Amino acid sequence: MVTVADYKGKVKPDWCPGCGNFAQLSAIGGALTDLGIEPKDSVVVSGIGCSSNMPEFINVYGFHGLHGRLLPVAEAIKWANDKLTVIGYGGDGDGFFEGTQHFYHTSKRNVDITYIVSDNQIFGLTTGQASPTTEMGMVTKTTPKGNIEKPLNPLDFALTAGATFVARAFSGDAKHLKEVIKAGIQHRGFSFIDVFSPCVTYNKLNTYDFFRKRVYHLEGNDRKDIMQAYRIAQEWGDRIPIGILYENNEKTYEDYDPILSKGPLVSNPVHKLVEDDLEEFA
Repeated sequence: MVTVADYKGKVKPDWCPGCGNFAQLSAIGGALTDLGIEPKDSVVVSGIGCSSNMPEFINVYGFHGLHGRLLPVAEAIKWANDKLTVIGYGGDGDGFFEGTQHFYHTSKRNVDITYIVSDNQIFGLTTGQASPTTEMGMVTKTTPKGNIEKPLNPLDFALTAGATFVARAFSGDAKHLKEVIKAGIQHRGFSFIDVFSPCVTYNKLNTYDFFRKRVYHLEGNDRKDIMQAYRIAQEWGDRIPIGILYENNEKTYEDYDPILSKGPLVSNPVHKLVEDDLEEFA
């Protein structure tokens, strides 16, 4: 029987005290435990950033990759062995700046992985520059007179790109966060979860108090209605929704691909798969 202790890593997290990443570390381990998934059957893939140190702090297989490039690696791992539960994990800078193209194409392909973004609306590791989700007017190291760019809406982007599971959570609501992650892992297809994760060191605007006064749990929404999901994604201000906006069951990339549809690559000699495939389409 899997326990939370099984997911406790040997390396102690070194995030700033109060960082939202601690709650996400606990929620990921808790979600995998609740689902009865063993550490040996789990993989966490990250890019570069404070949050991207996650593979070092949780007892699973892990890959710490290049800035913004975690999703291609996560895809490759899933295609090599589809028995693995593959979680991509990174920050808003990593995913929505350097990694925007990969985010789009992985969503479009509907690859069966879960992508969790620790969204603190700032570049944390490089000490406080504006990120793609930084609010307009916010003063940062790279915007000393206030940010003049409109922030990216990650939920909008994921819906437009074709993600079949789109959700948002908040590190200050750990129980709800864990349940959203569990639902994302259970969904067959590309699951995107944007997590408000206050940076206690460099973002003094989007704090825990800021979100606690505003977030509310989505209830009663039709998760298959993409137009309703778009409308919910636009809510920002006094009330900000968290929960599952959209979920739809569609064929995955693996279902369509003539080789991957035959099963994981690790259990099928590649040359044999190619020969069979050529004969089938001859």
